[in-house]
Amino acid sequence: MKTQRRLSITKRMTLFTGVVATLLSALLAATVMIAVYRFEMGNLVGELAAAGGRVAHEVEHNELGTPLVEHRGRNLQIVDATRRVVASTPPLRGKPAMSSFNPDGRKIITGVVCGQVFPSGECHMVVAQSAYREGQDWVVYASSPLIPPYVDPWLAGIVIGAAVLMAVAITGIGHRIVNASLRPVSAIRAELDRITETCPERRVPLPPSRDEIHDLADSVNRTLARLETAMNQQRHFTSDASHELRTPIAAIRAEVEDALHAPEETSVPRLGNTVLSSLDRLEAIVGDLLTIARLEAGRAGQREPIDLAEFVASECERRPKPDKRFEYALEPGVVVTGDRFQLSRLLTNLIDNAERHAATTVAFHVRREPSCKRDAQRYPHGVAILEVVDNGPGIDPDKRELVFQRFTRLDKARDRDAGGTGLGLSIARQIAEAHDGTLQIEDSPHGSRFVLRLPLG
Repeated sequence: MKTQRRLSITKRMTLFTGVVATLLSALLAATVMIAVYRFEMGNLVGELAAAGGRVAHEVEHNELGTPLVEHRGRNLQIVDATRRVVASTPPLRGKPAMSSFNPDGRKIITGVVCGQVFPSGECHMVVAQSAYREGQDWVVYASSPLIPPYVDPWLAGIVIGAAVLMAVAITGIGHRIVNASLRPVSAIRAELDRITETCPERRVPLPPSRDEIHDLADSVNRTLARLETAMNQQRHFTSDASHELRTPIAAIRAEVEDALHAPEETSVPRLGNTVLSSLDRLEAIVGDLLTIARLEAGRAGQREPIDLAEFVASECERRPKPDKRFEYALEPGVVVTGDRFQLSRLLTNLIDNAERHAATTVAFHVRREPSCKRDAQRYPHGVAILEVVDNGPGIDPDKRELVFQRFTRLDKARDRDAGGTGLGLSIARQIAEAHDGTLQIEDSPHGSRFVLRLPLG
């Protein structure tokens, strides 16, 4: 493992290619040498069989001539039925039969004989075949020294040299291919090293080849784009939060400074009421910021079954007597699984928004619907729908998504006392998404209609 950590991918791949190329080249060289050896041994047996067959024919027709063989290194013996050597080549004269095996009828028998009538340490290929003479079976033996496994030194040298050259060539080509393949990775790494928070718009280079590295670079660029978007959103959020927090702080500071410069023109109760109003707004903003932080941290609350009809009714009853009339159309038995505290915060934000903008009435609708094919995976058991509808001025279709952005107030609600912190609807949507649901604004004949969809439990 330590060696692998020390070696680069290029070195490891080159080493692997070299080992595989060496093994394959050695295997190929061995295969070639074995094939050549077998071919030569086949030729040798054929030559011995031909030479012995010629002599056997001469023995059968009593036409034996000399010399028995014409090839240097070949030996031949003629053995009669009593195993007496009748004739032989000069190196074997006066010696017994070179082998003890006899052919069966007209069959040819081959075998390897080491030593005996041959010099010590030498092995010969022996081919025996029968010759029928004077009513008896004679045997003609033909032999030749065995061909060495390497066949010929020059041949072995050429094959081994070719195998070495092939292994080196394959290793070199593998090294070049790995280098060429990883060159874009080095360029990507170098560009990533140059990308900092001061230049998030930079992107890594895309290699021209449409391969896995191209896909990697494309994924990195998409990730960088998302990070740039998140960084921009974070900057905007920080700027907006600072602006929103500065306003009540500035109001408190102005009231205190006025009281210090002209104490006779104010009183402690008046100053306290003014400061408390700004502190309430400051507390609301800080509370909403903490809620957003907890939601973005993904802290899962305690999930429990919740009947939406009972939940909406109880939440509305707990509120102070509203200025607007509440109407209900609640289907019983619509149960979802979720965090009661978070869903309570979601519903409270929707009710606050509806009360601020409704003219006279806020309506609550709870029902269930079957999930469509497109949302079957998201809502396997069906959809629980909660609608909060007000009869206020409504929201233009092109601004419906804008209201869910943080610190966003439409022109009709720029007054800070009426417009809240500007975080309520953003928090509501985050809570809905944390429960695998959605929150959006849909068409309504009058006013605004906020629609919450959650998976049925």
